Parts: sequence; structure tokens; C-alpha cells
Amino acid sequence: MMMGIDWDKFRKELDQVIDEAGDRTDNKLAGKISAITRLSDAEVEDLFPDPAEVKKLAELMAIIKHSGDQNDKINKIVGNAEEFGGIILKLLTKFV
Repeated sequence: MMMGIDWDKFRKELDQVIDEAGDRTDNKLAGKISAITRLSDAEVEDLFPDPAEVKKLAELMAIIKHSGDQNDKINKIVGNAEEFGGIILKLLTKFV
């Protein structure tokens, strides 16, 4: 079982890695996501070649992992549907 994630720290570290990555997702950026998911570095790179998508994925994961009831989480996701739609679609195509 994973320890609790400090999402503020994670986002700051992710922002720094994204800035360093430029226009591509490098191994370090993919490694940040794969460290807290079941995706491998290669899967993260394949699914999310754009660093901006990785940042959106991290924001979506923060909503999902944040304490609160399911309806609040759904409302936050729906409220940002345009932002998260592509990310959700890519994740679901990985599983279907």
C-alpha cells in the first residue's frame, strides 16, 4: 500500500520537471507519474507525449485522491471536462 501523497509538493516537483522537459516528455517526467500509478515509464510516455497532458493527468489524479465524497469529485471533474476529457479518453483506451 502506498503512503499518502503530498499533492502540493508533487505538483511543484512536476512543474519543475515539465519546465525542464521542454516540448517532450522525458524519462524523469514519466518516472514521476509511473512512481504513483500502475503505468510504466514507457506507457506514460506513449500515452502522454506532451508535458502539458502530464500536468493535467496529475491534476486529475489529485482530484481523485483528495478526500471528499464521490459527488464532489465528479463535480470537479465535470467542471473541468474540457481540460480532462482528452486525458480520460487516453486512460480509458489503455484499458479497453
